Amino acid sequence: MAVSARLPEIVVTKRKIAKPVATGVAGLDEILRGGLPPSNLYMLQGAPGAGKTTAALQFLRAGVEAGERCIYVSLSQTAAELESIAVSHGWTMDGIRVEELSASDAVNGAADQTIFQTAELRLDETRQAIEKAIEEHKPSRLVYDSLLEIRLITGDTPRFRRELIGFKAFLAKRNVVALLLDTQNGEAMNGEEVEGIAHGVIRFDKTLEDYGAVRRRIEVSKMRGVPIADGYHDMAIREGQGVVVFPRIIPGDASDVEKPELIKSGVETLDAMFGGGQESGTTTLVIGQSGTGKSTMASLYATAALKRGENVALFLFEERLETFFRRSEGLGMDLRKFHKDGALVIKDFNPNEISPGEFAQVVQSIVKTDKTRVVVIDSFTGYLNSLPQRDKAVRDIQSLLKYLARSGVLTMLIVAQHGLLGQNVGIDVDVSFLGDTVLLLRIAEHEGRLRRNITVVKKRHGPHDLFVHELMIQGSGISVVPYNPLPES
Repeated sequence: MAVSARLPEIVVTKRKIAKPVATGVAGLDEILRGGLPPSNLYMLQGAPGAGKTTAALQFLRAGVEAGERCIYVSLSQTAAELESIAVSHGWTMDGIRVEELSASDAVNGAADQTIFQTAELRLDETRQAIEKAIEEHKPSRLVYDSLLEIRLITGDTPRFRRELIGFKAFLAKRNVVALLLDTQNGEAMNGEEVEGIAHGVIRFDKTLEDYGAVRRRIEVSKMRGVPIADGYHDMAIREGQGVVVFPRIIPGDASDVEKPELIKSGVETLDAMFGGGQESGTTTLVIGQSGTGKSTMASLYATAALKRGENVALFLFEERLETFFRRSEGLGMDLRKFHKDGALVIKDFNPNEISPGEFAQVVQSIVKTDKTRVVVIDSFTGYLNSLPQRDKAVRDIQSLLKYLARSGVLTMLIVAQHGLLGQNVGIDVDVSFLGDTVLLLRIAEHEGRLRRNITVVKKRHGPHDLFVHELMIQGSGISVVPYNPLPES
């Protein structure tokens, strides 16, 4: 009888996953899926003025708030300069040790903080001074500002690489999370290939358009072991906040609505044109030339939703807030009280001061917080016309609209047409695909007077009216006069 050999038991042990290190930069941790992997070396690249130093201070301040020891090693800025940056945002440098390094025959015997010129400093003295500061302070977080000075000191690419590798090994043994600031980027490394040394690389991009504010973007070009949200994300530098990142909207973050509900306008004849009302989780394009009643239609749906006890968000890019209130009041729609109570959220934007990414984040935040049911963007045309890359803005807004749809929100986009007769949409990119429903408003001459016409051109979900009706906008309210064809003789 053969005896079978017993196989050795395989014991699988689960490795404990270390908690990510918060960067202190709003929005960046979301891109990094929680933060930076601990005990590693990272590079933060960007041109002068891109926001590297500000983000570095936020990184260290987050460490101080977590009870960690932090050190800022500066070869390019003085402690006074760093202090002024912090003060400009209302911050303090409390808990952050600043170690200034520079050329001197007695660097090793200098005081904790000295001011010299880095151009004359020998590389070995720099290394010894940094290592001494780390051994004395035993930080959990470190910022090294900047690699440009080390390049100038070494003057030799292989030596520069060896220096970084040695520094990385030194920090790894002491479980330090280090952020190295660099003014160069991946396209200007001249064969250095130092990005491969770092565990992760974050790039700040700064561009100046022909008109308007500076556009800032961020890209996490490399992060080992982390499923990052790659590609560019909009960012800004705000007083009191520092660097703020606006991650791109991912429509899958919201859950699909199981059963759409009909959202009514409060005008029976108008609702009948849509087969009983508009569906939640859809987007309606309201298209027409000036004076046709586009914004009035948006106010009508907003008022009806508010009266039902639902929350509404309105984003203005052209009309002033007071003008909006007065126009609505002239038609019997008192929206001030809802705005005062918080049920109606209104954001009045200067389109030249907001990026597509920031706008999407503002909308998403309001919808999540207030459980908004109706969102109005007035006007989408003005928003697009303020952006240098309107085709990209359409892609960004498409992701936002998908998110809103999956959140069960009815979104109304106001789209203007050219001229009094409005033969063409006032933008040079196709936006018709964005709408599940298209409501067309026109002005036409009829029996010696101007007449507003209203037509449902498109409705993806369910039947809709195909007739052209008259839209009446009066002080007593809004009404739709049904199409009444003349009887055949």
